[in-house]
Formats: sequence, structure tokens, C-alpha cells
Amino acid sequence: MSKNIFSKLDDQMMREALVEARHAFDQDEVPVGAILTLDGKIIARAHNQMEGLKDPSAHAEVLAIRLGAQIIGDWRLQGAVLYTTLEPCLMCAGTLLLARVNRVVWGAPDLRHGAHGSLFNVFETQHPTHTLQIDGGLLEEESAALMREFFKKQRRRDEKVNRSTL
Repeated sequence: MSKNIFSKLDDQMMREALVEARHAFDQDEVPVGAILTLDGKIIARAHNQMEGLKDPSAHAEVLAIRLGAQIIGDWRLQGAVLYTTLEPCLMCAGTLLLARVNRVVWGAPDLRHGAHGSLFNVFETQHPTHTLQIDGGLLEEESAALMREFFKKQRRRDEKVNRSTL
């Protein structure tokens, strides 16, 4: 995790990402939210939609990047900052690098899929054409608590289904 001190803007944007994560939670999606900013202003917001769209690439980060690129009319998101409630996975890390996002701020670590040190560390290798700053741990407990609540709810639902089929 980064030992950087996060700014007031970082905190505000991560709270917006948590709002998106709650939307995912309410839709029975893994509760991850993402906010994409340019010049300190939100240009795109998204949450996980893998279940709803039946699309394994419908991660909050990828959806926010797609929308942001459409809004600015360029796939190069130079100067953009992405806030996400969960450490980016390998797919999202690659998308962030390819989109030329300048900075990523994430909340909770993803021990199963994280690409910023939890499982892999994609960002430790110097990219030949782009440098991305990445800082983790902002509002970590709030992000992790929402994930725990979601999976606890899923387990209760699964137990209920299993009892009803006996």
C-alpha cells in the first residue's frame, strides 16, 4: 500500500466510487465502483455489471474507462485519475495502462485477483511508453466492509437455497 497522504479531492472521489459500489450491491453485483476524473471533475462513473450484462469484462474500472473515452472522444485518457473501491485486477490494470490513465487510487486490496501487489504486481515493471501512479488503501475499511457484507449476503442466500432443495 502507498504511504501517500491522500487529498481532500481523493477522499471525495473515493466516496463517490463507494456510491457506485452500493449501486452494484443493490443489483446483486460484486460491489465495486469506479469514478474517472479529468482536471478534478467527474467525467464517468460506473459499477460492476458482469451479472447483468453477462460480460466478464464488465468491471467498474473498464466501464468507466470506456465511458470516459467516449465522452472526451479519445481513447487516450492522459491526465485522468481513476478511483476504484477495489485493487485493480490484471484485466483492469492492462486497460488502465493502455488507456494512458495518469493515476489510480484504490480502496481495498483484492487478495484473489489484485494486480498491485496482492497477487501480481503489474505496476512494478516500468512501462516503455507510459508511467502510471497508483496509490492504494484510501477508505479501505469502508470498501472492504461493503465486500464482506455482500459475500455474507450471498452465503446466506446460498444456504437458504440449499436448505429448500433438501
